[in-house]
Amino acid sequence: MMADTRKLMRALAGEKQAVPPVWMMRQAGRYLPEYKATRARAGDFLSLCYTPDLAAEVTLQPIRRYGFDAAILFADILLVPQALGADLWFVTGEGPRLSTISGPDDLARLKPADAIHDRLSPIYETVRILRRDLPADTPLIGFAGAPWTVATYMIAGQGTPDQAPAHALRIGDPHSFDALIDLITDATIHYLKAQIEAGAEVVKLFDSWAGSLPEQAFARYSTAPIKRIITALKAAHPDVPVIAFPREAAKGYAGFAKATGADCVALDNSVSAAWAADHVQIDGCVQGNLAPGHMVTGGQALIDETRRIVEAFSGGPHIFNLGHGITPDANPDNVHVMLQEIRG
Repeated sequence: MMADTRKLMRALAGEKQAVPPVWMMRQAGRYLPEYKATRARAGDFLSLCYTPDLAAEVTLQPIRRYGFDAAILFADILLVPQALGADLWFVTGEGPRLSTISGPDDLARLKPADAIHDRLSPIYETVRILRRDLPADTPLIGFAGAPWTVATYMIAGQGTPDQAPAHALRIGDPHSFDALIDLITDATIHYLKAQIEAGAEVVKLFDSWAGSLPEQAFARYSTAPIKRIITALKAAHPDVPVIAFPREAAKGYAGFAKATGADCVALDNSVSAAWAADHVQIDGCVQGNLAPGHMVTGGQALIDETRRIVEAFSGGPHIFNLGHGITPDANPDNVHVMLQEIRG
């Protein structure tokens, strides 16, 4: 098989490049006026996710504007719990709300993992549209939430500052908690396999709340489920790279690629690029990790920090990205400044 010459795929294959590929988490989003216009056409966030033509359009918008080295599917990590039977809605200005899981009776009302396909079929259609319409040199990244993070939302019914409801169930009713993690893990395997079969060329697992797990629980509820998902995906699609993002894992980033089988570990901006180069990049590709606030404030600090990160990771395979998603108050012009600094 001929080697893939696209910059993102070369980095994921372990190649060091003088100019790293670059994309941004949440690159299709509320900081772009064209996104806001398309969101208004859809009427609400979930309608946007489930309308393939519009979801594809917002995925393509940042590619047209900036020429990123990858596109990431526009969807949401909470579509999987909705497909499993949870109620899901969004409160304007506050975010998602779900029906809650507090014990075995609630678990019994959820659907089996292999029953999610039809509900999520619009997402796979979006993937097919994107593979048709994306530039040939722009790989498509599919994604899902990792089981621990998805479980925190399903248990609390919303995002929480410390994931306390999920920790309470994890400690107080480990049997129910383990059953929920297993169900989400199985559903995520189904979901990502279907994205790949529809045309996703890379997939990413977002464990956004991994950092709140103490060490032993981190190994059991972040590392182990992600390893199980990656093992299943690699068995079916061995050539599709997987990026894993255990956000705020701190020292847990070290060794995470080897422990899970991930081809790349994405890094938040709470760890320094210099530390990550010494402790994480030694195992392969890393992604990150500019603080998203620089997209708001811009200026010389943005230029200096972008340069510092590129230099810190210049000894190995690196995908330039933010340490978390770009925020709605970001200035779109600052993205051009960042790209100019990376690409010269």
